Amino acid sequence: MVVSLNRFFVFSVFLGLVSVVQANEAGPVQEQLHMKVQRICPVSGLELGAHGPPVKVVVGEHQQEVYLCCKACMERQIDPAHWATIHQNIATAQRICPVMKHPLPEKASWQIIKGRVVFVCCPPCLEKIAKNPDSHLKQIDDLYSESLVAAAGSDEE
Repeated sequence: MVVSLNRFFVFSVFLGLVSVVQANEAGPVQEQLHMKVQRICPVSGLELGAHGPPVKVVVGEHQQEVYLCCKACMERQIDPAHWATIHQNIATAQRICPVMKHPLPEKASWQIIKGRVVFVCCPPCLEKIAKNPDSHLKQIDDLYSESLVAAAGSDEE
């Protein structure tokens, strides 16, 4: 069932409630960065952009922002395997704790901060991020950019 609320749409999927948000709220550069890090659709598993412009949605009780490959995927459930791949893509791109600057452990702690998955080396770092989330989210975006540049460089070799 789809319910229209102004420019938002809410419907039930595997992880809970999802709402569509405008794709330019965070800014085009930041959104492109997040799409490149996510890489795949959590529903179809296809590369983002394979079916036109990705659709930004907010998923679940913690309100995680994620991109779907197309509007048709809004009618389907999120695949847990694709969801796990997306979280791994995010952790790989982040690669270090934004608080302690240590490499992320294999089973890093994480939390949704302002709609984004944030990985840390230990739970106390989550408390530190909560005190100044914008600064840490900016650091994470910088880590994403570095990872994407490094990956592009290794692809060219």
